[in-house]
This record gives sequence, C-alpha cells and structure tokens, in this order.
Amino acid sequence: MAGVSPVAENTLSCATCGKPAHLQCPKCMELKLPREGAAFCTQDCFKASWSSHKSVHLKAKLTSTGTGSLGEKNSDSPGEGWLYCLRKGQARTPKIPHFDWTGTLRPYPISSKRIVPAHIDKPDWANDGIPKVEPNSDLQHIVEIKTPDQIQKLRETCRIAREVLDAAARVIQPGVTTDEIDRVVHEATIAAGGYPSPLNYHFFPKSCCTSVNEVICHGIPDARKLEDGDIVNIDVTVYYKGVHGDLNETYFVGNVDEESHRLVQCTYECLDKAISIVKPGVRFREVGEVINRHASMSGFSVVKSYCGHGIGELFHCAPNIPHYGRNKAVGVMKAGQTFTIEPMINAGVWRDRMWPDGWTAVTADGKRSAQFEHTLLVTETGVEVLTARLPTSPNVFPWLNS
Repeated sequence: MAGVSPVAENTLSCATCGKPAHLQCPKCMELKLPREGAAFCTQDCFKASWSSHKSVHLKAKLTSTGTGSLGEKNSDSPGEGWLYCLRKGQARTPKIPHFDWTGTLRPYPISSKRIVPAHIDKPDWANDGIPKVEPNSDLQHIVEIKTPDQIQKLRETCRIAREVLDAAARVIQPGVTTDEIDRVVHEATIAAGGYPSPLNYHFFPKSCCTSVNEVICHGIPDARKLEDGDIVNIDVTVYYKGVHGDLNETYFVGNVDEESHRLVQCTYECLDKAISIVKPGVRFREVGEVINRHASMSGFSVVKSYCGHGIGELFHCAPNIPHYGRNKAVGVMKAGQTFTIEPMINAGVWRDRMWPDGWTAVTADGKRSAQFEHTLLVTETGVEVLTARLPTSPNVFPWLNS
C-alpha cells in the first residue's frame, strides 16, 4: 500500500478521525479526485482507512473507463479485475484477456444491477459500494456476545434467508441461467422486506453468489445456462432489521456423476460434524480439525483461503473460523456468539486461483468444489442452527432420506 503525500495547506479534516489533515492519498491525487475524503492526519489513520478507502479508486476508474473494450484496457493488469463485473449495466467483454483457466468454465455476460425499492432498509454500502462501519469496527477484533433482542432479530433474518435459498433451489434445472437464480433470490428477498447483502458489497454486482463446478466461492451470476451434470452452490445473505443472516448449499443439476455426489455429501457431512461440537468452551480451532479429518478420510481436500466468520449487525467480523487442520484460530466459544461455519471441500488439491474479475475463486487444478454454510448461535448448552432446513425445504439431498 502506498504512503500518503503532504497536503498543500491544512484546511481539511482527516477522513478517519476528523482531526486536522496534513497528508493526502497519492492515488487520489493521481486520479484528480476531490481532496475531501482523501486527507488524513497520520500514516496510521491512512492505514486504518485503507480497506474501505481504496474502493474510491476503483469507482473512479469505472467512471473513466468509457465504452471501449474492457478486455483491451485491462489485459495488462488482470490483478485489478476486468472492471466489467463492477461496471453498472455492462456485460462482460467477449474479448477476454489472456488467462490460464484451470477448468472448463468461462465468464458469460451479466445483466444490469437489480433495483431495490426505496422503502427497504439498506446496509451502508448499498449506494456507493463501500462498507463504512464494518472495516474499522472493534468487532473485527472482539467477538460480540449478542443481546436477546439481537438474537431474536437474527432468528427472523436467518429464517428469511433460508426461505430465499429454498426458493432458489426449486428453480435449479438444466437450461436455467445463474442470472435467473439471482433474480429469484433478489425478488424473494425484497418480497420479505429484506436487502440482499452481497448486492454492491465492495461493488459485487449481484444479489447472491452462484458457484458452479470448479468455482469454490463468490461466483458471479451470469448468462451461462446450467448443464446436466453440473453442481452449483448458491450463497444467500439477507439484511433485515439491521442484521445479516448467511447460508449456502450445493445442489445437483440433473444427472450428476458419482464422484460429484460423494464430494457434495462429504461437504454436507463436514459441516454437520463441525456443528455437532459447537458449545461453550470449545476452541474455535477445533472446527477445522473436525472438518479436515472427515474430508481427508474421504480423499478430499479443504480450502484454506476462505473461512467462516462472525455475523450480526456486521456482515463479516470476528471470529474467523478456519476449516482446515492445524489452524491457529484464537479463542473459545461462548454463549451468545453468532458465526458461520462454511467448509469448502475440493475433489483435488486445496489450492485456489482467482479469476481476473477479482471475485471468482476456482480450484487450482480445475476439479470440482462444494460448500455448505449455516449461521449458528452458541447457546448455554450447545448450538442453535439459525438457518436450519425447514419442513418446507425442497427434498434434494438423497442422504437425508435414509
């Protein structure tokens, strides 16, 4: 991360703490952005603000990109993404920059950003794509004990999130696009009075994540039609009454091969076994040991780059819950804590690669990956699965019938 540059005259306030500002973000100066919001009193304040402030640079680039070929403009800087997935209403470019694809999946065009009615309560990133409270909150370091009122709101929100995911699951079949799945998720969320938390979160362009075959997580819904034999994970988060509820499941599309069946069932079992140990006094690091043991015994590997997380009034916060063995997670579970466990299990190697869109994480060897997630509440005696399956949930997992 670059350092800050001196401000010509001391007439501005620090964007982080409000004190008189003496320094300015050099990238903002290079992009000729307004000085307000780009000034800081010290290097420490600049560093503390960086995770949210850097989004301003991306937004400025989007505005200045114009209507030319995004593939040409960004082919030399794949790390910054092909700004196509951030660009409101523009499809992904058909002229794709060179990229060493690991599997057979490719990006397809994405549709325009979906509208959220004015009466829906929105998180602070809904309009400009930049989370304000979350990055600098004390809850990134302290695991919150939820109040009874917060817990009740989380129960309501997680129930809605479950019903939204179930609605999406019911439309899965060969020929349906992941963009159509996103439409179902968006409309079901709005109908329940909620906001789809991923929408515009750090500029994510859709209302849910759809991760097909070798995509581990954060796949962007697009115009690709699901094919017979695919597997697809749908990751839903709903914001309602000021809190977030988060869950995902991996589904079969048509007739799926035996290896994919084994992978998806093993991933389901990894989450189930991890949930079974949740109670006060258990170390967070134990979650990864349980998951790693079951996955490795089945001949699969555990993704290390992404983990479970605290959740509540913030989308992501402490604690981090790694899913792999011999992790160094600190702390023990206490009654009143809420967090997700969401193992990502790969058929091949555990390593991942990032597509140039900056979101889509895929397996390094192109083999398939599956994931399941629940939002959990630690109780005095054990655990409450806030996003548990309902009697009305579609019966799509054969192993639940035995």
